[in-house]
Amino acid sequence: MSLHQDQAHGLRRLFAASKQRFVPVVANPRVMGAGLLLEGLCAAFAELNLQTLVVDAGVHSPQPSELAQVDLSNCIERLSPRVSYLAARGLPMRYINAQGSAASFLEAVAEAAPQADVILLHASAAELARIVALREVRPLLLADTDPASVTEAYAGMKWLTQRAGLLVYSLLMACHPQLRVANRIAQQLHSCADGFLGAVLRDWACLDPRASQHAPLTPELRHLARELLLAAPPGAAVDASADATPLRPARAAMPSFHAAH
Repeated sequence: MSLHQDQAHGLRRLFAASKQRFVPVVANPRVMGAGLLLEGLCAAFAELNLQTLVVDAGVHSPQPSELAQVDLSNCIERLSPRVSYLAARGLPMRYINAQGSAASFLEAVAEAAPQADVILLHASAAELARIVALREVRPLLLADTDPASVTEAYAGMKWLTQRAGLLVYSLLMACHPQLRVANRIAQQLHSCADGFLGAVLRDWACLDPRASQHAPLTPELRHLARELLLAAPPGAAVDASADATPLRPARAAMPSFHAAH
């Protein structure tokens, strides 16, 4: 048995008796291939025989159905045998409580999709901070080779570090894996995270948006997907929802990504 098959078997056994895992993805409106990046991540989860629900709350995502306030489960669309989709732009903010937390949104989604092994929430850093404050999760940053997208990714990391106390991140880039600039961008984000935010960019991978839809997933993408799953304790996100409260902004302003360079 290969190393990948052995790890996949281990993860499948781990999930057999576990609750749902929650993977926050920081929306980046500067990345044109964001949808393809999410598809690639879902494909990596599907290889592990996991059901993924994509909750799409990004700024360019479709608006939710009018039924969303009444019955979220009927708003979930099946895209493939392993992937479901919920249009959710603006939906998390409808669950804000008096403390400014929208953590109950995640609980509602989990109840609406009990068959999902993974809940992948694609939303802005500001919305994620109100949902995942101080939780044991690892946000996934999105970027491509456009400097504006890298700046946006850093801004999302800075926001979540400052407002939600999240210090460990992964990065998925829309570009060819062998581009030298991809490695430079990852190293740059790693350096700024460590030097200015006290955060860590743990791992990163690339997905070529021009590659065939049937092209095999790269080992780096498979590794990133497994790391995201292992970083999220089963059921922890929902179990902790009652205690989640967004942090107050730090008094000292963090350096900007441009200022760091």
